[in-house]
Amino acid sequence: MALEQQIQKDIMEAMKAKDQVRLEAVRAIKAAILLAKTSEGGTGSLEDSDIIKIIQKLAKQRKESAEQYNLGGRKELADNELAECSVLETYLPKQLSEEEIEAKLKEIISEVGASSMADMGKVMGVATKKLAGLADGKAISATVRKLLS
Repeated sequence: MALEQQIQKDIMEAMKAKDQVRLEAVRAIKAAILLAKTSEGGTGSLEDSDIIKIIQKLAKQRKESAEQYNLGGRKELADNELAECSVLETYLPKQLSEEEIEAKLKEIISEVGASSMADMGKVMGVATKKLAGLADGKAISATVRKLLS
């Protein structure tokens, strides 16, 4: 089943189960998909890979919001954001562990022939394409820095 159809089905299930957190999170995905489809320059249809990018962006926004709420002393709002984020993450591919990221990056470094920090741009260009959706950009960048220094 296509990801967009799965999301629509999950909206109905969340409504029936009266699961408010899940409903809000899945509706946010649906709204972002509709916005992307109808935006200027949009094609009117999205691939699953495009939807995954949208969900990653939404999950990142939720994490950043929760962080800000915690800094502001609003724990109940932070908890709600983190709960929605965990729902969003169920639609994302499994993230690589630190060891898996490091192993993949070692392969990429030898493939590119990088030897110093001056080659970080080359490595990051290849790594972000190969590891798209599988690892966070910050984690990739930090690991590349560690391996090249």
